[in-house]
Amino acid sequence: MEEIILGYIDAYNNKDVPAMVALLDEQIIFENVSNTSGVMQLNSRQEFEQLALQSVNYFSERKQIVRFLVQGAEAAAVEIDYVATLAQDLPNGLKAGQQLQLRGVSIFEVKQGKISRISDYS
Repeated sequence: MEEIILGYIDAYNNKDVPAMVALLDEQIIFENVSNTSGVMQLNSRQEFEQLALQSVNYFSERKQIVRFLVQGAEAAAVEIDYVATLAQDLPNGLKAGQQLQLRGVSIFEVKQGKISRISDYS
């Protein structure tokens, strides 16, 4: 499981959407829970891929750095430092060139060798 999760994070850092999507179950549940933006949820690999392709263009660079990973039989919690530089102005008022720094936790569930759920908390 750790290899799958680290492979996903590596693909994310490299903006390699096809490699990210290849690790996902067809019925992936993706949740992003933010203390400022609320909750966003997707319920399929196709929806995830569309969002990932859009998001790639928002950043000139982005990186998730694993601080800590603990795993059970079918799930893992990963504490992540996130650093990104915006490539364009965003509707929420953030400007191109601005750097974002966040710390969060992602919960990954893996079933039959594919990521079936990702819940990001920041």
